Amino acid sequence: MVPADDRVIGKALRWSGLALLALGLVVGLTVLMVRRQPKAPPETTIQQQAPEVVERPVQVPKVQFTDVTSRAGIEFAHFNGATGEKLLPETMGSGAAFFDFDNDDDADLLLVNSTAWPHSPAVQAAPKPALYRNDGNGGFSDISESVGLDLSIYGTGVAVADFDADGRVDLFMTAVGGNRLLKNLGDRYLDVTQEAGVGGDPEEWSASAAFFDYDNDGDLDLFVANYVRWSRQIDFEVDYRLTGVGRAYGPPTNYEGTFPYLYRNDGDGTFTDVSAQSGVQVRNEVTGVPAGKGLGLLPIDADADGWMDLFVANDTVRNFFLRNLGDGTFEESAAFWGLGYGRDGEATGAMGVDAAYYRNDGELGFAIGNFANEMTSLYISQGDPSLYADEAIGEGVGAPSRLMLSFGVLFLDYDLDGRLDLLQTNGHLEGEINTVDPSQTYEQAPQLFWNAGIAQRQTFTPVPGNLIGDLNTPLAGRGSATADVDGDGDLDLLLTQVGRPPLLLRNDQQTGNHWLRLKLIGSASNWQAIGARVELRAGGTTQRRQVMPTRSYLSQSELPLTFGLGQTAAVESLTVFWPDGTVQTVPEITVDTQTTIEKP
Repeated sequence: MVPADDRVIGKALRWSGLALLALGLVVGLTVLMVRRQPKAPPETTIQQQAPEVVERPVQVPKVQFTDVTSRAGIEFAHFNGATGEKLLPETMGSGAAFFDFDNDDDADLLLVNSTAWPHSPAVQAAPKPALYRNDGNGGFSDISESVGLDLSIYGTGVAVADFDADGRVDLFMTAVGGNRLLKNLGDRYLDVTQEAGVGGDPEEWSASAAFFDYDNDGDLDLFVANYVRWSRQIDFEVDYRLTGVGRAYGPPTNYEGTFPYLYRNDGDGTFTDVSAQSGVQVRNEVTGVPAGKGLGLLPIDADADGWMDLFVANDTVRNFFLRNLGDGTFEESAAFWGLGYGRDGEATGAMGVDAAYYRNDGELGFAIGNFANEMTSLYISQGDPSLYADEAIGEGVGAPSRLMLSFGVLFLDYDLDGRLDLLQTNGHLEGEINTVDPSQTYEQAPQLFWNAGIAQRQTFTPVPGNLIGDLNTPLAGRGSATADVDGDGDLDLLLTQVGRPPLLLRNDQQTGNHWLRLKLIGSASNWQAIGARVELRAGGTTQRRQVMPTRSYLSQSELPLTFGLGQTAAVESLTVFWPDGTVQTVPEITVDTQTTIEKP
């Protein structure tokens, strides 16, 4: 008998043979049919045309900026005390301020200076700050000696305002090793630091400062941003180095942060330090040490609730947005609002700051100058005053700014077309950076971004260097300030350099655009109207400005507001929102002139 398994195997083999035979027949028939098919017709190409893309051409205006530093009579050169030890303050530079020292309605100029280190050999003549009086036509004369500006400190920033409401503009200068408050007596300045109580800790390094009314009591209080905990010994312990260079200037990553100062104006020429109880002292949540490394500073009522907030640009740690709660305290809300970190969630090397409603659409934008290989940050509100996103790339600023190390940033309408443009002042920290990074240079040209308007693909367009004259000069740039120094209606520029002379650039625009300049006179205790807001409507567009000299990096710009009007020759409406809540509508305004508006 054949075992059952053998019968199964035999049956399987027979069925397999039949299957293979059937498969062979199918393949043969298929081949025969393919061979008998007619040849395919020749291929034909159908021409298709993509739809035409219609774009408005971007025609950047040619506006000549002319270096008039020497011919204007400015002979100042910044001194940083460097002797080869590569101490960090030596490369951070100092600021400048445009303000009306003598109340003659033109912009005078203060330039902050540093000095020699105590451990260094004495210099022949101790460097000092300089005050230049404007002759009304853009010419300046040095009056530093005659006004008693005999001050030798390691100066950094400056704030200007009439803190004691006597009708004259006073000076506050920040420094490494103690700050100074100088009272304007009319013909000279008097150091009243000790009496006023605003000298600060002599071990601190102070940066930007601002006078503003945080408690809405009518007088001007004082905020001072401090940078890092620094000393010569700490600098050598940190010992920042570059391969092939040795000791070098670098970012403050390994320095401990510091607390800022907030001084409440007592109305009698003195201030009370309310830093601790006001909530401006922010600590690292993990270590408990001070979290801030403040450089840039901007007081602004960002949520339009009638209380002045504070934006602090912090270097290598998150920025601060100190929201004024209206009860004498602030709440640090930068991360919650989307203002604390860069677009990828990282802390940036933030330097200077400015803010503006630059799209004329009611959305506020903060511009932050950052370290090399970090794009300039451009935070835009998203239809909500407490929600921001960094739109630097989409707005046209991101990619062109990436390689630059940017300090001062300023919004200004340089061509008077009714749209605010953006200027950033650039320059590296380390003079020998090019030996280790071919993509970087110590001297870097400023960048001007023309506001093309929101109807374009992007708001900002980089202005080619051949269209801006001497503004295209490579600099060891730091601070920046703006004012109409020659009285022709457009805005001129002052750019500071570290260890070098500044650059005064006259705006020689010839666009034919109309303009309007406004000088606001407020209440007795804040007659400069610092913090007031203006809305101007012309040509169907609403422009918004705030009276605030503290902008950019360590610097102050003039108080009068400049509105470009383009080809529009009439103002439809003008509304002033005074710091005390008064709202004033100004019925008739003449263009192409400066108008003074007094609070009712």
